[in-house]
Amino acid sequence: MEAAAVSVVDKLKSFAKSTQDFASVVFRNREVSNPNENLKRLQRESFSDIMKLRDRQEKLERVLAFFKSSKGSPVQETSTHVRGEFDAVGALLMIGTIDVSKCNAIERAIRTGIDSRLTFETTIREKDTLVAEFVGSERGQMNILGSPLSLAKVLYAANISDWCSAVAIPVGGRCRDVAVPTSSREERGLTDYSSFGPPLLNQLNGSGISVMVKKSNIVACLAQFVSALPHSGSLLFCLGTFGQVVCQLSSNTKLSILGIHKMGNLSRQQPRLAAMSLPFSFLQRSGHPHASFVENSLLDGYLAMTLESELYESTKIGGWVEMKRSNPKHLQWAVTMSDTSEDDFGWGLSLGGLVQGRRNYDRFQVECFLNFNVGKKCKLQPGLLYVIDGATQFPALILRTSWSL
Repeated sequence: MEAAAVSVVDKLKSFAKSTQDFASVVFRNREVSNPNENLKRLQRESFSDIMKLRDRQEKLERVLAFFKSSKGSPVQETSTHVRGEFDAVGALLMIGTIDVSKCNAIERAIRTGIDSRLTFETTIREKDTLVAEFVGSERGQMNILGSPLSLAKVLYAANISDWCSAVAIPVGGRCRDVAVPTSSREERGLTDYSSFGPPLLNQLNGSGISVMVKKSNIVACLAQFVSALPHSGSLLFCLGTFGQVVCQLSSNTKLSILGIHKMGNLSRQQPRLAAMSLPFSFLQRSGHPHASFVENSLLDGYLAMTLESELYESTKIGGWVEMKRSNPKHLQWAVTMSDTSEDDFGWGLSLGGLVQGRRNYDRFQVECFLNFNVGKKCKLQPGLLYVIDGATQFPALILRTSWSL
């Protein structure tokens, strides 16, 4: 009896196992034979993931739109650009024995040596610019190695509107820093006559502030400078007013009239103040004569006129003349024609001189040069210079090279 019961139980277990195996085989075959179900399942999972990513993208776009509508951006920061400039000029002078008069003539004609400067430029409020310039060496010095970097200029330029802008220069102001630019690109020849325009633009005038306005085809600039110059143990406080008007005569021609007027006062013997400190009463008359200062060009004013025209796309011709207010017969002038585009090759020709009313003091020089652009940041300029300065005459081979980092 017991054996029969055990046999029945074993048969039931065997039947249940065979039924389970049959069911698993049937369902497995159904899954294998029906791949559409797997594809639909994958589509449902993918669609769910895509919707989650889309929700996250919409949230991020809303956050960015909120910050863009406000004053600033979460990923936008004020950037500072650093620019290094190196300018070297060498000359092979075809001249005999050097005496004092010849040395002075050479220094008036060309400044050899190395210019090196480092400029930091920061954009503020999207339109304004803060500039700090450090100088390591300057051309015209005896020591070619220069000196450690020293602060030469601090400038803040504010674009108030499309027709008005202002510039403040606490340190190292020159008329060139506030003058209306008459050329779309910076061009340099071999000497200052063919590079910088009227000399009054390159005079160091101390601290200053200027305002520039634009109206149609006319641009005007007015600036005020103040400086303190040491003179015979005292200080000469100098106040200079610079003005310029530029007129666009045609699409390719610009006429500029500019000048600077200076006045000042020689202080009595007294303790010196710290840098950038001036007494309020420095315009009071002290009874000291100003004639000697005018003769030494410390307080002399200048008037100048420039004319520039584009003949072709990259060929320009321009000229300038500058007159001393105390001596209208004292005239400096230059005429330059150049083709110094961004192509690999260019050229330039310049005539310039000085007339003081007496033939013995006239100066005339002519220069011609070639311009080779080596890449985008390096320039090589070989040229020939001929100078007539009173009784001194000499030719010179000039090589100028400049590059920026």
